[in-house]
Amino acid sequence: METPSCLSLIREGLESWSAKERRVASHIMANPADSVDPSIEELAGRIGVSESTLFRFVRKLGYGGYQQFRIALATETIAGRDTWYEAPEAAIDEKSAATVVFRTSIAALEATLAGLDSSVLDSVARAMAKAPSILILGLGGSSAVAQDAFHKFIRTGLPCLAPVDFHLQLMAAAQAGPGSLSLIFSHTGSNTDSLSLADEARLSGSTIVAFTSQPKSPFARRSDYLFLTRSPKVSRVSEAWSARLAQLALIDSLYVLVMEQLGDRGQSHLEDMRNAIARRRL
Repeated sequence: METPSCLSLIREGLESWSAKERRVASHIMANPADSVDPSIEELAGRIGVSESTLFRFVRKLGYGGYQQFRIALATETIAGRDTWYEAPEAAIDEKSAATVVFRTSIAALEATLAGLDSSVLDSVARAMAKAPSILILGLGGSSAVAQDAFHKFIRTGLPCLAPVDFHLQLMAAAQAGPGSLSLIFSHTGSNTDSLSLADEARLSGSTIVAFTSQPKSPFARRSDYLFLTRSPKVSRVSEAWSARLAQLALIDSLYVLVMEQLGDRGQSHLEDMRNAIARRRL
């Protein structure tokens, strides 16, 4: 049986909504494409209702949560490519896939750099250089970014841990302890598992360093230090490839600053690592 469209469900239930729910319905029907990307906090603010009202509205439509609703609405209202790849206006008319990808990546890197607070970068680097332990966490696509961060920071000689399994991440977060730093990556900032990692790390006394594209997300609000990646068209429905590249650039920037903080100690650890690898080359 064919699943009813999101907008059809909204229209069918219009007469049964409360006054606030009708306000939500009217806004979404009038601005369907523009209602896809905002977080639940942002869309509720635009409409002038509470987040709980918007969440109840989504549940009445039959969706398990806000993200499921957004995906359904995107499928109906947004062009195919825009649901699996974001692109800046300058690249939309390009016929070359490579040109679109490269221009999108460059735009994301430039936007992230323009919005970067260098004092936060310096503060995190200093804290990392002194931390008794560093926990590096991420799930799904963010797991790949977290593993790249681990690959960088293990070279410094600092005590780093980056488990891949979610339960192992939870266990590590619960034992991170005071003075430790937890670097946590979440593009959407609204994944409940990522929020659980941040909550467990905070309960253990760890300082939270968050990497996300959503400044008003629940995840961003849990952070002690926040790094925002800025895409040319920030979408939580797309796969956010450019946001990933911006996060990798932030990791590399932190690595350089940490090595500067460590001085000879960091250089010695780096040489030990290089020698260990060199002994295994033919």
